[in-house]
Amino acid sequence: MSLAEPMPLEALAAIEHLLTDEERMIRDSVRRFVREKFLPRAARLFEEEEFPMDLIPQIAEMGLLGASLEGYGCAGMGAVAYGLALQELEYGDSGLRSFASVQGSLCMYPIHRFGSEEQKERLLPKMARGELIGCFGLTEPDAGSDPGAMKTYAQRDGNEWVLNGSKMWITNAPFAHLAVVWAKVKDKELGGAESIRGFIVERDAKGFETPTVHGKMSLRASTTGEIVLTDCRVPDANVLPKAKGLGGPLSCLNQARFGIAWAALGAAKACYESTVQYARTRIVFGKPIASKQLIQAQLVEMASEIVKGEILSYHFARLKEQDKITPQQVSLAKKNNVGWALQVARMARGILGGNGILLEYPAIRHMLNLESVYTYEGTNEVHTLILGRALTGCDAF
Repeated sequence: MSLAEPMPLEALAAIEHLLTDEERMIRDSVRRFVREKFLPRAARLFEEEEFPMDLIPQIAEMGLLGASLEGYGCAGMGAVAYGLALQELEYGDSGLRSFASVQGSLCMYPIHRFGSEEQKERLLPKMARGELIGCFGLTEPDAGSDPGAMKTYAQRDGNEWVLNGSKMWITNAPFAHLAVVWAKVKDKELGGAESIRGFIVERDAKGFETPTVHGKMSLRASTTGEIVLTDCRVPDANVLPKAKGLGGPLSCLNQARFGIAWAALGAAKACYESTVQYARTRIVFGKPIASKQLIQAQLVEMASEIVKGEILSYHFARLKEQDKITPQQVSLAKKNNVGWALQVARMARGILGGNGILLEYPAIRHMLNLESVYTYEGTNEVHTLILGRALTGCDAF
């Protein structure tokens, strides 16, 4: 049976002409890197719970660490270029993209925005080059969606701070050189009331441990750990001077959520494209299953939602470049795109049938990864309530 060439998703979305030459160049460079250097071993890395440490220098060389930041050796990419780059990384694997997201949005960003000039000059250039790797310590075993309920405390002792507490589900923690840790303090400026401050905890700090989390069935190609702080002493010079209150860590999460909204579509595209290819060659009852109405209906829904997500991300990215995007719009993009990416992965796995559970095909790997992406950087439910509060004026938290 002769088959016509399938229409690519990029043609259906039709935003190619809206991209600058630089944006296309960045996207295409990351695309080549992922397909040549990562995808040939993606299944093995997932199976063996291994992050490809050897790729860090190349990721840094492409300007993907702290990509959206200005100065200090950072690339200063616009929001669209940054989103496209993350999308290509996640086309490979959520674990690959998570590494870059955490390094840039959750570690370098707070130092860049809230840090002292000495902290910026000492740390950011090395982090941009991948010589120093960071992790972000906010989530705790009993304080996930409610970070204000954290139990990690810091107490001043002379020119040092003593930190006690633990953080959970920390990407990069086991091999990170430093952690941006958020802790409660008694704030003299607030009359002794509690406030939340950010601390740069370096690997050689006594009382700083980062045990690895094992047994994950998601994000297996990402290294996840805990942060355990036991009378951990941090010099006053390592406190982020401009971060006070919960707004500090939440602003970091907002940066990460924006990138995730773009990135999740990369996983969806990987699932969709591999499934179209499979459906065109899988013969059932004498015909490719791509010719069956039920299969076409599913593929059309998958393509439609990916394209809508792409257009949504592009529009919000242009707003971000003009400093006009709102946290509610970021929540909408993260909730919509991750939710549909997960649904696309599930549909792809179904179309693949029994083959869908094999790592030979990307669907099951992306589906399992997206179960985590659906939860982290604000659960789907939290983003629903953020939007609900905005749309009704009533707080359901």
